Amino acid sequence: MSRVCDLTGKRAMVGNNVSHAMNKTKRKFSVNLVKKRFYLAEEDRWVTLRVAASTIKTINKNGLAAVLKTAKANGFIK
Repeated sequence: MSRVCDLTGKRAMVGNNVSHAMNKTKRKFSVNLVKKRFYLAEEDRWVTLRVAASTIKTINKNGLAAVLKTAKANGFIK
């Protein structure tokens, strides 16, 4: 399973480790993914999603229904 947020599509980024001598080697910035259950009141059921920690903060701020609507508009949910 790839490390991608279900709602925002966030995925790993690639960059460089830079030493004091300015040597550069490739590295990966992973996404902080969490498997979390959310209660969807409109459908009266629990939904398990694999989302980034920043997405959980967005859900707490805007509500699950609004975030799901945005994710559907952006094409992350069918």
